[in-house]
Formats: sequence, C-alpha cells, structure tokens
Amino acid sequence: MSVNHGANLYDLSSKYGFSKDEFMDFSSNINPFGTSNKAKEYIINNINMVSMYPDPEYVNLKKSISTYCGCLSKNIVLGSGATELISSFIKTINPKKALLLSPAYSEYENELNKINCEIVKYFSKEENNFIIDTKELVSAINSGNYGLSIICNPNNPTGFAFSRDEIEYILKNTNCYIMIDETYIEFTDTAMYSCTSLVDKYNKLFVIRGTSKFFSTPGIRLGYGLIGDKKVKNEISKNLDLWNINIIAASMGEIMFLDDNFISTTIDTMLRERNYLTNSLNTIDDLTVYPSQGNFILCKIASKKFSAKELREKLLPKKIIIRDCNSFDGLSEYYFRVCILKPEENKTLIKNLKSIFK
Repeated sequence: MSVNHGANLYDLSSKYGFSKDEFMDFSSNINPFGTSNKAKEYIINNINMVSMYPDPEYVNLKKSISTYCGCLSKNIVLGSGATELISSFIKTINPKKALLLSPAYSEYENELNKINCEIVKYFSKEENNFIIDTKELVSAINSGNYGLSIICNPNNPTGFAFSRDEIEYILKNTNCYIMIDETYIEFTDTAMYSCTSLVDKYNKLFVIRGTSKFFSTPGIRLGYGLIGDKKVKNEISKNLDLWNINIIAASMGEIMFLDDNFISTTIDTMLRERNYLTNSLNTIDDLTVYPSQGNFILCKIASKKFSAKELREKLLPKKIIIRDCNSFDGLSEYYFRVCILKPEENKTLIKNLKSIFK
C-alpha cells in the first residue's frame, strides 16, 4: 500500500530483514481474526464454480445484503470495492461544490479533484476531542450551497461517529446529497450508529460499505452502495462493467453477510480489545488518547518528546508498525493511529510503548 494507505510490508521486510508475517501491523485497519469460515469452506468445496459466469443480477447476493443492512434490495448497487463506488457516485452527481468532513481518507478528495469540484473542508477540533456538533454541521451545510457533503462514519482517523438519529437529523434539515462511508461501522454498535435503513426513506442519502475491513477480505474486492434515488442508482449501474463482481466474491458475500456467529464473535472480541487498548494507552502520561467507535484509536504525543514518525521508527525494529498521521489534513506530526489486533499483539504494543516513553 502507499504511504497514505498504510505500511508497505514488502519494503519494510527488505529493510529490516523480517518476513512480512513477522510484523505486527497496527497501521492496517483490517479485522485481524480473518474472514468467515463458512464462506471460505464453501469456496473450497465448490471451487469448480470458477468455470461459471456469475448471475448478472446478483439476486442472492443482494438478498443477503438486504437482510444484513435492513434495506430494500432494489436500493443496492454493487462495486469492485468501496472505492469504485465512491468514484462512480461522485462522477454521477457531479457536484460543483462539496463539503468534506476532515481529517479524512484521502480518496474522497482525490475523486472530487478529478471532476474539478470546489472542496471546502469542515474540520473537527482537537479541543472538542474531534466530536462534531450536529446542529453546527447542518448550519455549515446550509450556508454553503453544497451539492454534496461527505461523512466517514466512524471517521478515519479520529474515531468519532454520528448516531443514526444524528444522521437522520442532518438528512431532514439539509437538501444536498449526503454520502456516508460506513467502512468501519460494523466494529461498533450498528443499531445505534448505522444509517443503512434510512436509504429507503431519504433519496439524498448514499451509504458506502465494503467487505475489506470487517470481513477481512480485501483480496476479493467487494463493495456495495445503498441509495433510494432510482435515477442516480441506475446511472451508476449503467457505467459499471457487466459481471463486475466475480463469482468467488459474490458467493462469499452471500454467505458471510448471514454468518451471525462470525459477526457477533468479531464484534464482541474487537470491542473488548478496543477497551483494553484505550484503557492501557491512557495509562501512558505522554499520550492523549481520543475516544473511538472504530477499530482504531487516534493518539497524540502530548509531551512532544518526539514525533509520531520517530516513534514509528523506534517500534519498527520491534516488528511493530503504527500509522504516522501527519499525512491527514489538520493533524500535526505528533499524531499516530493504532488499530486493534489480536490480544497478545495488543499487549506487546503496550509493553513496548511503555518502555519507549519510560
């Protein structure tokens, strides 16, 4: 991956003489426990399906997503990863001016720049623990004549999340398109925070999700968008390739979205480990730790003993990789992000951080 999207394990392996598998990659916000065993076993036992074309309508896949998200199948559009759908949606509605909640994932800005859209950044503030006031945001949206507002929920890298009720308040009180990226929503309480069911009610809402992070399947490139605006959905679909989801991805999706045991076990484990990491990081006096609803935690080296880049360099010989957040707009060189890994790896991170700051 590039410097803006995580560590390049190939380069680091060559530089430090470790195999890629030896690194504890706290910069990668992918579920460390792997994907659904049910889905994997199905693929292994039905590998001859690779000689078949997928269903061009993806009826069963959309049915699984519909059940999983609590929305109508007709409001689902499929993509080869979430990034393809972000790009397709932005090109389709072609906003002249967009409000981008920041700091944020760089791909939103990249796609807006491709269509020469005027970008206004709405920064969450450190002094407010990066929490955004909903009414203030609505006021900003309405005062700017925007065609689109983009919200990552929970936000990467700050971890802040609007509740479902807050998102509905935004939808009720604004007129522009609202794109919600729910890439990390499944690592938290979806009943409280996810707004997937709102797409059946609000035509200006577009919800993006992928399977790379929570379902730990970046290799199959499966993403989906939810939108009630039939015209926009049809336009997006028209510009996507026929059979844009391969049969392996489609078959895995049909199963893993309904694998309740995998889903509940992952959520329970990740929440427990997030609490452990948050509490443990808070015991290090040099750090300011920000509350997170994602599978990652934003920290600041408040003592300014060294920069996040220097901290990263100190951890690499220990086979530990953290994310230096200096590439995110609005964050200084003292910010870093750690993702939740397996219990022993999380303990190893805390042990080494305590040692370095001691």
